[in-house]
Amino acid sequence: MIHLVRTDSHNPDLEPLIQNLDRYLRVLDRGDATFYTQYNQLVNINEVVIAYRGDKAVGCGAIKKYSEERVEVKRMYVAERSRRMSVASSILTELESWAKELGFSSCILETGRNNPRAIAFYEKMGYEEMDNFGQYIGIENSICLIKHLR
Repeated sequence: MIHLVRTDSHNPDLEPLIQNLDRYLRVLDRGDATFYTQYNQLVNINEVVIAYRGDKAVGCGAIKKYSEERVEVKRMYVAERSRRMSVASSILTELESWAKELGFSSCILETGRNNPRAIAFYEKMGYEEMDNFGQYIGIENSICLIKHLR
């Protein structure tokens, strides 16, 4: 059984998940990893959701204020052995609920075009492609997505 905990970036259970995520992204992003790493720090991230199976952290995600209306979904990751069990959708749904509670009207995110599984997941969750935002403008490997919260 999976249970979710709302926390912040100082939670010690987050660090191993982020290390695994960064290793995975270095392989996926190849030569672009250095570019993306600079934007994936946990600085100013106060809303983090960690998924646990028993007492073991198996997934995470976060939101970070982007504008008065939008939050950016950051650091989504689920451990390999816990994938295809609705962990990611549970985390993302919880992050969206938290964003609504905080008064935001939409969630935005960036993922790599070379990660079709992530793109398909976000589209399944109701995200639609948008123009690249912020640091991702002009980055061909990046795809940005948005979901309007109701």
